Amino acid sequence: MAEVPTAVLVEYIDGHRDRYGVEPICQVLRESGMQIAPSTYYAAKTRQPSARAVQDAELVIDIKTAHKAN
Repeated sequence: MAEVPTAVLVEYIDGHRDRYGVEPICQVLRESGMQIAPSTYYAAKTRQPSARAVQDAELVIDIKTAHKAN
């Protein structure tokens, strides 16, 4: 099984945490072979965005502007 990026797992947990809770979701994901602990989730949520993430967000704005202009 291919490794799923932490950002993808965090996004998935965010979408379901209100219904199931973080810890139970992490347990099911681990049982399915995906490595994420609740502490990893919470650390990812409190960490500042990386320089790459900031740059990517800026590029998305530029791409949308260019697309709209065409």
